[in-house]
Amino acid sequence: MTGAAAPARSRIARPVPLRESVQAAILEMIVSRELRPGQHLVENELASLLGVSRQPVREALQALKNDGWVELRPGHGAFVHAPTAEEADQLLSVRRLLEAESAANAARNADRAGVARLRDIYQRGVEALARDDVEAVIGCNAELHAEIARLSGNKVLVELASTVAQRVRWLHTPVARSRGNQSWAEHEALIDAIAAGDAERAGKLMAEHTEHTRISYLAEDAASDEVDEPQRVIG
Repeated sequence: MTGAAAPARSRIARPVPLRESVQAAILEMIVSRELRPGQHLVENELASLLGVSRQPVREALQALKNDGWVELRPGHGAFVHAPTAEEADQLLSVRRLLEAESAANAARNADRAGVARLRDIYQRGVEALARDDVEAVIGCNAELHAEIARLSGNKVLVELASTVAQRVRWLHTPVARSRGNQSWAEHEALIDAIAAGDAERAGKLMAEHTEHTRISYLAEDAASDEVDEPQRVIG
């Protein structure tokens, strides 16, 4: 088609750049705490682990540094960012405000299919908790909160909630087991309020639920008085 641009539908989608794939892989390891806060990130070890050269790893670490997930210390290398108590407190406080509003709106707008999806996620979460599958519990928790945001019908709330979701999952991981049964009992009561269309109760329950998580995380952080030496990626 000389002299004219090809129709958009005929263009071949470009593959995701390697650096972005490496960045996503490292970020997932950070969020899941496979790479722990404060851990030393050694380029050649990460490259070997991911089956790539050091260059895309170096580029990915720089991008993650720009996003606040990694710290680059001159003369020492790269380390997983360790959140301060103040940083965690601020994030989880903002989360409480966003998700309380999401839950109230979900109670106003959710249909039967939406409530059924919440109950399905809840059931999977309880089953994962019973078999002590912490990774699945964390995944179901994130999925449930994301679905409540979607059911709110407010696109801005959905976008804002998704912006903080990864960091919330990162902070939730250390307390997922200790919150355990209580957290999922709170989820059940919340779903019941949404199903009943009780916006005031749903908002109140979500505010209390997210506040319990905030308090649990800060208590866990304060109780941890061990000083970890920088860890290497492998070994």
